Amino acid sequence: MSDPSDPAAQAAMAAAIAKAVYAFNAELWTLYTFGVLVTILRTYARVKFVGLRGLRPDDFIVWAAILLYTTQSTLAYFAVNYGHSYANNGMTPAERAALSTDSEEYHLRLFGSKVQVVGWTIYVCLIGTLKTAVLVFYIRLMEGLSNHFVVRIWVGFGLVGATFVASILTIFSACRPFSKYWQIVPNPGNACQAAVSSPIVWVTFASSVVTDIYLIMIPLPMLWGTSLKLVKKIAATFVLGTGVFVLVCSLLKTVFVSTDPIHGAQLAGEWGTREAFVSVVTTNLPMIFPLLKTWLAPIFGSAIYSRGTASKHPSGFQTIGGGDGITTEGGRRRQLTGSKSQVTSNVSFGGSEERIINDVKMQNLTSSAESAASTTNPPLKGIMVSSEFQIVDDKASQIGHRDIGHPHESW
Repeated sequence: MSDPSDPAAQAAMAAAIAKAVYAFNAELWTLYTFGVLVTILRTYARVKFVGLRGLRPDDFIVWAAILLYTTQSTLAYFAVNYGHSYANNGMTPAERAALSTDSEEYHLRLFGSKVQVVGWTIYVCLIGTLKTAVLVFYIRLMEGLSNHFVVRIWVGFGLVGATFVASILTIFSACRPFSKYWQIVPNPGNACQAAVSSPIVWVTFASSVVTDIYLIMIPLPMLWGTSLKLVKKIAATFVLGTGVFVLVCSLLKTVFVSTDPIHGAQLAGEWGTREAFVSVVTTNLPMIFPLLKTWLAPIFGSAIYSRGTASKHPSGFQTIGGGDGITTEGGRRRQLTGSKSQVTSNVSFGGSEERIINDVKMQNLTSSAESAASTTNPPLKGIMVSSEFQIVDDKASQIGHRDIGHPHESW
């Protein structure tokens, strides 16, 4: 075993540390750049489909999340490059007693401990903001549906709010007095070592498990009740279920931090950064999905992009990332067509999902067809659920004029 005081050993150690820091910085800023680019692409896709005036609250919430993501990435950079991943954890009682308050390491550990507390706070705010954006998107996705489905979204808001408050309270109340978070001597205890604090780690992990699983399960029953092709249901399930990757990152972070208290500060920074990146990407992916379908249509053809297939999903289950009833011009002109849902008088909105999905039928009618129908046939007795708008190509809309009664798929 080499002597740590040996100049050659010190040089080798310094080179290894420099290499590790370089690798961390490369990963950190690569992930950050890609996350920001994904958010820009999401905004481009939304503006392309609905225009600036058609943007909804979730389109702005994700940019608030980017500000938090920028703050978190910056904190991680300073913790590693200036704090050398030091904090008030990973020390034996003898090392704590021998550490001089005038030494550089002492001040680095003070700095790193404070960064850990701020970093956890920003992390919780970032994850809560992204999940709020997902729920706001769900409101738009399920516009026009009965309260049976909308209530699930509001329950989601309650869960996200409750877990956010629980996580913040844990950070600011687990260690009392609060200044013990950066206490070196004597040992403040695990609860006051923010990098590896068991209360913080496990409360935030439990929050992720509860909210991520719940958010994934909100839209899937509706999706699988539609008449989309199986391949499209699977693709849309993947898009809407990507939150599971966030859960995996959270699990790995919890396991590594809990089992390696010595390098806990470094591991918390690394896995916190990865989890934040995956959260940003998965939140924006549903909005980018329609744009990717458009770009990939010439390659994969009707496997991912088809027209003229009957759809049986309930009114209000909107196109992922698509239009909200606003016409724009961008590249190819878009034709706005309306679709209305009627429910016969024997449909009960208090019934099961299966019954609602089977009873509610959706038809796309052009304005000219509606006008003609109104003059020749009396309106059907029933309940008008809502109006849904889809953005389709000029070519597709022309086909629709010739073949009324075969609506375009919304996915």
